This record gives sequence, C-alpha cells and structure tokens, in this order.
Amino acid sequence: MTKTTVGLLHPGSMGAAFGAQLRAREIPVLWCPEGRSAATRRRAEHAGLEADTLPSLLARSGIVISLCPPAAAEAVAAEVAACGVAGTVYVEANAIAPQRMRRIAGLLRNACVVDGAVVGSPPVGGKKPTLYLSGPAEQTSRVETLFTGTDVLTRRLGHDTGKASALKLAYSSYQKASRVLAAIAYGAADAHGVGDELLAIAAKRPGSYLSETDYIPKTAARAWRWGPELTDAAALLADAGIPAEIIDGAVHTLAHWDEERDRSMSLEEALDVLRARPE
Repeated sequence: MTKTTVGLLHPGSMGAAFGAQLRAREIPVLWCPEGRSAATRRRAEHAGLEADTLPSLLARSGIVISLCPPAAAEAVAAEVAACGVAGTVYVEANAIAPQRMRRIAGLLRNACVVDGAVVGSPPVGGKKPTLYLSGPAEQTSRVETLFTGTDVLTRRLGHDTGKASALKLAYSSYQKASRVLAAIAYGAADAHGVGDELLAIAAKRPGSYLSETDYIPKTAARAWRWGPELTDAAALLADAGIPAEIIDGAVHTLAHWDEERDRSMSLEEALDVLRARPE
C-alpha cells in the first residue's frame, strides 16, 4: 500500500519529533528549508526529513501539518494559500485562538482544514503527547490513521472547527500562567532571603509548580513562544466573557524574557533578567 506523503511546516522541536515518529513508520515527510535556520536544518536532517520547495511539498503531500510558533500560524497558512493548494488535508496544529483557526480555514478554502492542538511534550524519550483533532470526520480519521503505532496519541473532539484550539488554550491559560506565577513567587522570596522556606512550604504540596525551580530557566527560554500563545488564551477567555487580566499579566511578565530565546541559563540568570524591567 502506498503511504501518504506528509508535508511538515516546520521542524521545530515539536515538529521535528512528530516527523521522526512518522519516519519510523517509513512515511515520507517533506519540509521546506527556505528561510529556516541552521538549527531547523539540523533537526530536519536528524529526523530523516526530505527537503523540498514549498510548491513541490504541497503538490506531493496528501497531508500537511503546520507546527510552528503560534504567532506565525496565519503567515504560514497565507504562504500555503498563495501556492494555490487544493484537496490537501491541512492540519493547523498550533496553539491559537478559535477565531484565528477559523480565519486560517477561510484562507485555505480549497484545502480540507482540520483543527489540531498538541498537549504534552515532544514525543521523544518515551513521552506521548496527545494530538486533539476537530473537523470533518473523514479528514480527522486520516490524521488518526497516520499516527497509529507512534508515540503521538490522537483524540477526536467532533466536527466543529475551533474545539481543539479552545481546549489547548484553556489548558495553556492554566499551565503556562501557573509557571509564570511560580517564577515570580520564587523570585520575590529569593530576593528577601526566604527562598528555601518557600520551597519547604511547596514541598508539602505534591505536584506544585512552586517547588520546580529548575523549570524557571526553561520558562524564560520559551517566553518568546509562550507570550503569543497566552495572548491568544486571553482572547479565548474574553470571548467567553471571562476576565483575562491574570493572563495579560503573565504575558507582560514573559516579555521580560523575550530576548532569551531558547538560551540555556541558570536560575540566577533567569531571575536577574526577570528583575530588569523592559524599556
């Protein structure tokens, strides 16, 4: 049986891991190197992906998966639309608000658009994220079949475009904002010489992010992606008539770390940047 060729836009840490899972099943996976960084190229080569131009990638792929920074999701969809894609299943798997998801579906009227959202870490080292899907049954079923036997779990949420995006951002509004709150709480305690005491309190509450200070530098390194995602989460809350000020505050805090993109740093370095107000 001929295997469906998959186009991947683009192989970041999550996208490359998804591509590697498909390659392990001997599914052809294409990517477009134009405008991409050397780090992206290394990830793509390590995952065994085949480089191609965007028009050729779209012509050859039965399924295209968009896994990019949330802020770039519409720009990526616009590039695809400009190539005149038709009939392809386009999985919009980024953490974006439902209204942005619907705008993308409008841009790609000639494609079969599926709303997707990933919850969990990249499928590496035994980790098994879940790809939530909403949209037409035939297309979502094809995507489910694609990942059968991989470490990417799938779950369908129905036919309505926007459901997968709403679920992801509802979760993000808690999970990522909680990481920001943990960072500023520890930063305040540390500045007043009671950081160890705060951690002792947190240790009495199993599962508290407050005790995971090693995650603060990771939060700082991911702020450039988390900020736009939480901006969309704030829009989700506002659309539901729920106050979004706490999420807006988390976005403002993450902005302190915007320049630390994917940088490895110590806890002390991350807190030093946090304490310096952006201009």
